[in-house]
Amino acid sequence: MLKRELRKKYKKLRAEISPTKASDLSLILVNTLLQIPIWDFFYFHTFLSIEEKNEVDTLPLITLLQGKDKNVVVPKVIGKNTMENYLLTDNTSLKLSDWGVPEPVDGIEIPETKIDVVFVPLLAFDLQGNRVGYGKGFYDTFLNKCGKETVKIGLSFFNAEDEPISDINENDIKLDYCVTPERIYEF
Repeated sequence: MLKRELRKKYKKLRAEISPTKASDLSLILVNTLLQIPIWDFFYFHTFLSIEEKNEVDTLPLITLLQGKDKNVVVPKVIGKNTMENYLLTDNTSLKLSDWGVPEPVDGIEIPETKIDVVFVPLLAFDLQGNRVGYGKGFYDTFLNKCGKETVKIGLSFFNAEDEPISDINENDIKLDYCVTPERIYEF
């Protein structure tokens, strides 16, 4: 299936989930993450959810990470396909971007090479670990700058597409895992 078809399909499916159901599913996802062997790592990068797009709520994930004394790193878009990454602390001020994404105003910048685990936003994924995002390329550019050992974990309300994504290109970065409310996929 083509990425544009999957974007349309999964935007519609996500829009049909009630806020209460999305919150419940997000909590299930976070509890499921405890089964993945990532808890010895130090720097965890996560996206901050766009409420209007009914994304997986990462606030419970951030609470879990902070409760385990992990360093939480969040992105800020700074240009075409480019993000900077900042340590999320009690003093971090967040501001909504033009796209409705909460972003840090400033703070302690963390280089990509220090990040051990990345929780990756997505709309859809397939059984090979390919993902479909919003199509701007921010995460593929970012993941290309991370270390080769960085663990990439997608978070999705929906299971994998059985049919492979047909228009993958050489810049697309595969996931190592994807977690849904029903299961963990390992690639």
